[in-house]
Amino acid sequence: MTRLSIALAKVDALPATRVTDDTSILTLKRLAFEPLVTWDNGHARPGLFGAWRHDATGQRWEFRIRDGAEFHDGTPFVAGHVLDFVEGILASVDMFGMKWSYARYLARTRLSAPDPRTIRVESEHPFADILDVFSEFYVPRIAPDGRATLGTGRYRIAELAPGERAVLEAVGPGMGGVARIELDCVPDAAARWLRLVEGRADVAMQLDHIEHPPARDGRWRWLTATSTLSVMYYLNCASGAFASPQARLAANLAVDKDALVRDVFCGLAVPSATIVSPAHLGMATAGVAPIPHDLGRARALVDAAGGPRDLLLRTPTHMPERSPEISRFVAAALERIGFRVTIETETDRPEYARQVGRKRIGDLAIFDSSPHSSFRVLDDKISSVQRAVWWQGYHDDETQTLIAAANAAVAPEAREAAYAACLRRLRENPPWLYIAHPVALAAARPDAPPLALDAKGTLAIG
Repeated sequence: MTRLSIALAKVDALPATRVTDDTSILTLKRLAFEPLVTWDNGHARPGLFGAWRHDATGQRWEFRIRDGAEFHDGTPFVAGHVLDFVEGILASVDMFGMKWSYARYLARTRLSAPDPRTIRVESEHPFADILDVFSEFYVPRIAPDGRATLGTGRYRIAELAPGERAVLEAVGPGMGGVARIELDCVPDAAARWLRLVEGRADVAMQLDHIEHPPARDGRWRWLTATSTLSVMYYLNCASGAFASPQARLAANLAVDKDALVRDVFCGLAVPSATIVSPAHLGMATAGVAPIPHDLGRARALVDAAGGPRDLLLRTPTHMPERSPEISRFVAAALERIGFRVTIETETDRPEYARQVGRKRIGDLAIFDSSPHSSFRVLDDKISSVQRAVWWQGYHDDETQTLIAAANAAVAPEAREAAYAACLRRLRENPPWLYIAHPVALAAARPDAPPLALDAKGTLAIG
């Protein structure tokens, strides 16, 4: 098969300084562009940076651009492109109009280019987590039409109609023998499935978003992957019932995650054990299991905490998918252990995110934690030293000590062990109500080339 047709939820080339976790956009980006560093289940592999080294302290890093790297118009990729990209992204905002956290990560760091193929990073502190940051940066070049569509990847964007369609053509040998890829924007998941069934697409993505996903029979090649995304509830750790660690643990004990996955996620999820997914750095070593369902222990902890019994639960209508259904399930579980729950629904999803950033979460608010970096989740959402935009009042002295140790770790084995210790502690003293990691689902024709979904839900070919 030299041509591959893919139906997905979005088709677009975002502005040059926009980072995204959107599965559809990442599928296009990973075909046409390259990350500076490739993320591989928590570990760093070469990308546009073919190699790197650091000093003994981890405060000075040098990244070498891979040999032969050039944009699709023949322009050599040089260090100046990286410096310009980083400068631009530090001044930009995310899809909700909120400032990125990258400026905070790099606040005490200096980037320079000692030669056209080298980026030097000098930091006041050990900074092995620069690998996580660089894994999210895809550096494009602006095409003559003003769009950021010139990449360095295996495919070039030959045609693009945002919100409709894109055509990618292989640069050299195509992956899996595919010379041409057609991406069609089909926002409705059921309509994507229909395209595959009717023979108008070779691959249908994000079928887990269908209310009742299709049965996985032998007519199709089925692709699944447990997502790095965490569906969770921020708990108001600053005031109210969940200022008590006992009440926070009780909430986690109250929710039957297996039943929730079966009845609400239609089996397409894996219960969460801590703040990140099985694919994150530290989880391979942490050895943690989901907090078990135990109503008796949960009721005893609520009684011992002695705090308020009236809760306000906030939810959007989507992002995460099935938010209202999940919230009704969780509210019923919390009421079984002695709480009285009022659900408040926000229909404006961008405004909901801004409200969460302003700490307007009631007592608990459903959200989707998307970074694939353990460092980012801890720094943005858990650390009471940083008190960043998504932090909701959680403080635990032991956790802070472990975060500091993880931030100072440099060698890969030391980082894995240090982050594992953080994740184990956050399972013991949870800042959130842990729910699940969705399982991404796609389907392809049996004669399609070799395909797979990665832990971000992104389609890989060959």
